[in-house]
Amino acid sequence: MNKLTNYDVIIAGGGPAGSAVAIHLALNGARVLLAEQKKFPRPKLCGEFISPECTSHFERLGVADQMFARRPSQLNETVFYSQSGAKVAVPSDWFRSGGMALGLSRAEMDERLLRRAAAVGVNVREETSVTKLIIENRRVAGVSLKRGDREESVSATVTIDATGRSRTLARMAAGQGPTRVRSQRRQLVAFKAHFRHTRVAPGACEIYFYRGGYGGLSTIEDGLSNLCFIVDAGDVRACQSNADLVVREIVCRNRRASDTLGEAVAHSDWLAVSLEGFGRHSAAPADGLLTIGDAASFIDPFTGSGMLMALESGELAAKIICSNLRELEQPMGLRELAAQYRAAYRQQFGSRLRLCSLIRRAAFGPGVADLAIRLFSASDSLRRRLARATRSPKRNFSSAREFE
Repeated sequence: MNKLTNYDVIIAGGGPAGSAVAIHLALNGARVLLAEQKKFPRPKLCGEFISPECTSHFERLGVADQMFARRPSQLNETVFYSQSGAKVAVPSDWFRSGGMALGLSRAEMDERLLRRAAAVGVNVREETSVTKLIIENRRVAGVSLKRGDREESVSATVTIDATGRSRTLARMAAGQGPTRVRSQRRQLVAFKAHFRHTRVAPGACEIYFYRGGYGGLSTIEDGLSNLCFIVDAGDVRACQSNADLVVREIVCRNRRASDTLGEAVAHSDWLAVSLEGFGRHSAAPADGLLTIGDAASFIDPFTGSGMLMALESGELAAKIICSNLRELEQPMGLRELAAQYRAAYRQQFGSRLRLCSLIRRAAFGPGVADLAIRLFSASDSLRRRLARATRSPKRNFSSAREFE
């Protein structure tokens, strides 16, 4: 075990949230190490829907040109379909004037963000796992890393958990095992694969509701379509855990899904993961430890704002860390950092998370979803207000340099 020179910030996880916070921190002079368990590029279970607001984040991160060079699909609306066939559309430019949502695989998007982080000075370590937290004076003071047979301890003023829904570091801080799953009344499973020859409408992200869950289909790069859906674990067991059978027997109960997927041909293997639940976790579970992205909150996928929240939370954490970096060595510095981040996180994301918890029932009940779709299709104004409430129209700053 070798003790390395300390960093200002250590980040676990190289997804959109982890890479975003790393880039912003490095651009403002912080010494940053990012540890990512996988080797990029890699596939990732995700709806692969990039909200229009993400484009401005890409510009601030310096990756917009790289993203558009891959020719992502342009999505001008999201159309919600009830099981019976009722539908309602939400135009993409409601979220950013003249803006388009994008369809781009996570393998492509995450690769470009991680390489940008390395280019601006972040010490990026792929195929590297965090095995434990280093605790000193009742605060998180670094991590132990493992890559192959090599282990080392690395210290830092601040450590960030960007490990997604697994919340690996937050669980460690709480004394929980990495495989511990919180019990809940309804167990859910998510699936994702790429397809060719779907009948998804050009320029549309289509959302399908059915008994026990919902799914989304939209085009990405290279003429492929991404299908990502959530189903009840009981239905998965009834289908012998066969994803193709789940699609035919469960997802295609939705009339529109049955039509768009009728002649689809799989282009990738299925990815699957159990979902622990939705909603907010602690943004600062221990002194010296912050959470971002899905590690802080897992927002309902039907909102299409998961990627946006990842980028936003990474930017928010970077702003607060940079504004407090000189004071963090003081006895109360880390507690003040945690208090500021909790308050800012609650202000930026609290209302949209509360709204999603209220409308979640409609997403998992075909009858309620059908009623809601028919109700909102009757009023553009009501639909626009609800759609925008799943985002935050405010921005804390317009460029990374505003941290200074």
